[in-house]
Amino acid sequence: MAMIGSGNDHLTVGRAGASVPRGRLSRRRILLLAAVVSAAAAIILFVCGYARFAAGIEAREPVGTPRTDAIVVVTGGSQRVGDAIGLLGADRGARLLISGVNEKTSREELARLNPASRDLLGCCVDLDYRARNTIGNAIETRRWARQHGFRSLLVVTSNYHMPRTLAEFGHAMPGVRFVAHPVVTDQLDTSGWWHRWSTVKVLMPEYAKYLVARLRSLVENDPENSHLSVIIGGRKPVSPKPAEVLGPEAERRSHLHGGPSRDG
Repeated sequence: MAMIGSGNDHLTVGRAGASVPRGRLSRRRILLLAAVVSAAAAIILFVCGYARFAAGIEAREPVGTPRTDAIVVVTGGSQRVGDAIGLLGADRGARLLISGVNEKTSREELARLNPASRDLLGCCVDLDYRARNTIGNAIETRRWARQHGFRSLLVVTSNYHMPRTLAEFGHAMPGVRFVAHPVVTDQLDTSGWWHRWSTVKVLMPEYAKYLVARLRSLVENDPENSHLSVIIGGRKPVSPKPAEVLGPEAERRSHLHGGPSRDG
């Protein structure tokens, strides 16, 4: 009887031991399934969000534009600046900030491109050379708005860039009212966002950047003092150089006062 009992004990131990790998395999399958479901849900949410983002982009420029305290245009296309200067001439704002101007672009060059607006460029337009990206545009616009006491801004940029611009501006200036003036060009047909590859390859990265901007605003207090802004942009969003030493006019003033030349 003892031998029979020992055999049964051996079988019992063997079965118990055999059940352990099956339990582990089952947990692995559950974790794998959970990961697959999570990834699928994330993809579905991303695609649905992209569809909503793309469908919400304005395909036409607004017919009527309300008046605001001032106007700001984010550089990136010559039509943006031309439209913004036109809005200034139409008295849609008292002053215009052109944010993110290339350091080699002078006020005189802008006047040559917009000859009918030479007087406006001389009296009512400010040039921002410090902003390096959309985060920097928001930071420099905030400084400018605070300096002049502006509480409402007409924002001019491309239609596909408008959602991210408003997200960054709203995060940097929560107390300011923004009115969007999207610029629409023939180079991008947003009406074909679901099947035209030339449109998808522009809108999809822009949507991803928009999501990052919205998520970043949830975890940082101020983009000007945020390490995330530097990490995401690859560098500081604004130039470390003082505003008064940037731009062709500042360079000419430096030469007139005996400053160092390029050859030196």
